[in-house]
Amino acid sequence: MTLDGEALEQLRKRARSGGADKYHAANAAKGKLFARERVALLVDEGSFVEDGLYANALAEGLPADGVVTGTATIDGRQVCLMANDSTVKAGSWGARTVEKIIRIIERAYGAGVPMVYLVDSAGARITDQVDLFPGRRGAGKIFWNQVRASGSIPQVCALFGPSAAGGAYIPAFCDVVALVDGNASMYLGSDRMVEMVTGEKTTLEAMGGAKVHTAESGVGHFLCKTEADALDVVKTYLSYLPANWTQQPPAAPAVAAPAKADLAALVPASERQAFDMRRYVKGLLDEGSFFEIQALWAKELTIGFGRLDGQVVGVIGNNSMFKGGVLFVDSADKATRFVQLCDAFNVPLLFLSDVPGFMVGSAVEKQGIIRHGAKMITAISEATVPKICVVVRKAYGAGLYAMAGPGFEPDATIALPTAKIAVMGAEAAVNAVYANKIAAIPDEDERAAFVAAKRAEYEQDIDVVRLASELVVDAIVEPHDLRTELVRRFAAARTKDRHFSRRRHGVTPV
Repeated sequence: MTLDGEALEQLRKRARSGGADKYHAANAAKGKLFARERVALLVDEGSFVEDGLYANALAEGLPADGVVTGTATIDGRQVCLMANDSTVKAGSWGARTVEKIIRIIERAYGAGVPMVYLVDSAGARITDQVDLFPGRRGAGKIFWNQVRASGSIPQVCALFGPSAAGGAYIPAFCDVVALVDGNASMYLGSDRMVEMVTGEKTTLEAMGGAKVHTAESGVGHFLCKTEADALDVVKTYLSYLPANWTQQPPAAPAVAAPAKADLAALVPASERQAFDMRRYVKGLLDEGSFFEIQALWAKELTIGFGRLDGQVVGVIGNNSMFKGGVLFVDSADKATRFVQLCDAFNVPLLFLSDVPGFMVGSAVEKQGIIRHGAKMITAISEATVPKICVVVRKAYGAGLYAMAGPGFEPDATIALPTAKIAVMGAEAAVNAVYANKIAAIPDEDERAAFVAAKRAEYEQDIDVVRLASELVVDAIVEPHDLRTELVRRFAAARTKDRHFSRRRHGVTPV
């Protein structure tokens, strides 16, 4: 076939127009943008270079085979991207769809640039399953490439509609996933399939909607009101990370901490009184720089990126506003993944400890709290980026280990004057040691005096000055000096040796 200029332009126009008008209208009614509009909003104007535009051009009704792929820049930095076109057979995958996705991930990995996934897909086209599913360049090769690229290049997903069946693993293999509330969903089997197989009657929203995955399952990381919000998450996330694992995170102009921040006033004198670690983090970092991740899931642990004097850091802090800051199965998993993410991309880690320890009891033991806690401690042990542990208020039991305590080779362990480091709190310790003796004292006032005396002895035993004198902590720092101390210590640790162990990899207690 020979094409003149006009015929080629018509072919190009058809390929770029997507599916039938009725599908565009249906998406617009749901507040959904066309795939190419999403790309245009995300990338720098005029930077997008498309690949595979004419995929399946000879077939009827399959423009670009339902997926847009190519390269572009975001804030001047190179990326590769794919975007499902849900106006073409609901964004489902055919053989050429799969090949286009594989090729663009391979290009991102080969070039050492971030990979962005704009997902809105009903999954595989069952009618084409032999062509797209089982072969060496079938759908499984997408996931193989994602796993190979993981930790080598940033991978970020914005989810605008369904991500069904095997396709749900594209978001799952990404570093983070932003979901649009009301439209985004992830599920391995549809509601109809679930009812057929298990008898359970449910809905896609109840089973795998955006709120479920950002607040309950932990598969999602950001709950977004609009598609524009989800695209902003992609941009912001990438702004904290290097293009690949061999580079350093991009520095920004230094910004002072909020002028009104009084870190000392934020921490109550009584360890029984909760405070919001997120406010503490925001008061410590460059103003406006804290980018919280998974804010709705496992809220007893706060994680996210921020900047200290313009330099990127990853922050992990216990938040006593939720479950007393105790570590549970989900919060251990949340920390594990974030530590691995930061270590992969050379982001220094700041631990802000106010932790009573790991949760105890039959329920969490059956959930595998020991295994999940071991996984968190493994990640912290293996992380070779600069690590600083700040004991803001308390670090009890294995919680000290989980927050990169002295035994885990942090570049510094810093204690605030309010800090307590011990196997357990004073009240629990006195009860554990003297329970029988306390019960044997009949007089209430005498019993109270005995308990108070033993608590005072215990508090003296774990006094922060004693811990500093025995080199358990490297410094005792006033809250108003903490930011300056951290800036200097992270700068000194920037060139540290990052070798850890002679081996291929450990055996993670997953």
